[in-house]
Amino acid sequence: MKRLILTTAAVAFAASLAACGKEEASAPAAAPAPPASITNTTPAAGSDMSKMDMSAGAKMAKGSGTVTGVDATAGTITLDHGPIPEANWPAMTMTFKASRELAKSVKVGDKASFELKLQNGSGEITAIRRQ
Repeated sequence: MKRLILTTAAVAFAASLAACGKEEASAPAAAPAPPASITNTTPAAGSDMSKMDMSAGAKMAKGSGTVTGVDATAGTITLDHGPIPEANWPAMTMTFKASRELAKSVKVGDKASFELKLQNGSGEITAIRRQ
């Protein structure tokens, strides 16, 4: 979104220079299309996560929810979480990768707040705290 705004501003500036009779140095590259938005904010069980808005680069997000599954051996935690605005994810139940130590720190039924590293359409829990 930031790139789109900056590109739009650059195009407007270049146009104003041209209107003043000054030569434009170079034309800016076309802005990439903004990512698709999620329109259904009430997911059903087994929601299609491919429709969730995620960019390819890593970013961080925070959420809270209830632990519904833990597999310390596999390094996963399943959470019934609320919406995660940074990822444009609605409330749903998801299984996340986590270190074995983090997985051992919670149990099914715990209410928890957590931090995620978001990359390539999925999230990995980097911190989790029982509430």
